[in-house]
Amino acid sequence: MSRNSVRGLAVVSATAVTAVGSVVGVASANTAAPSHGAEATATDATLLADIPVGRQAQVQTASLTQQADTQAIAADASARKDAEEAARKAAAKTAIEKKAAAAKAKATASHDASVFAVQSTYTVAQIQAIARQMMSGDQYQCFSNIVEHESTWNYRAVNPSSGAYGLVQALPGSKMASVGADWQTNPATQIKWGLGYMNSVYGSPCQAWAFWQVHHAY
Repeated sequence: MSRNSVRGLAVVSATAVTAVGSVVGVASANTAAPSHGAEATATDATLLADIPVGRQAQVQTASLTQQADTQAIAADASARKDAEEAARKAAAKTAIEKKAAAAKAKATASHDASVFAVQSTYTVAQIQAIARQMMSGDQYQCFSNIVEHESTWNYRAVNPSSGAYGLVQALPGSKMASVGADWQTNPATQIKWGLGYMNSVYGSPCQAWAFWQVHHAY
């Protein structure tokens, strides 16, 4: 191999993309007087021409392979960037939704149990009326569904197996003392505790009801 051939192979291998462009230039070259940019292309074409014909295809293939690899790397980086951005947006959306749900849940407890006069006994209708006043209408139906399954609105209901007590079957029933010492006899106290539990654990009575429908417990 001549010195010029070695020089041509080294230069073209180091500037693979330019070499490919040169090949195209060689294939489409005409006899018109080249511009300054055309002079550079002609020089590259000369370097490629210095390489034996049998090696030119090898150099061209290497150049195209390098170009494809570069494009693949760029595409992978772009895809990773897009995925990370999508994940950040999804996380932000979830955080906003949780915050909104918590605010809504907090707003459902519009009345404190202490505003209701204590009675010696309560009818189901009276207990349901108290519950309606302590939460928003859309949450009441879900709360009612749970209470209906747990105690059929009996504020003195006791589970003979577990000892769970009251409208929402708190286990143990003494948990409800955290909102009122009269938890055993006052349905308003039980409703307040049950509503707080559903809000804190599930986000709202309706989310608690959705869980109950799958697990038959909450």
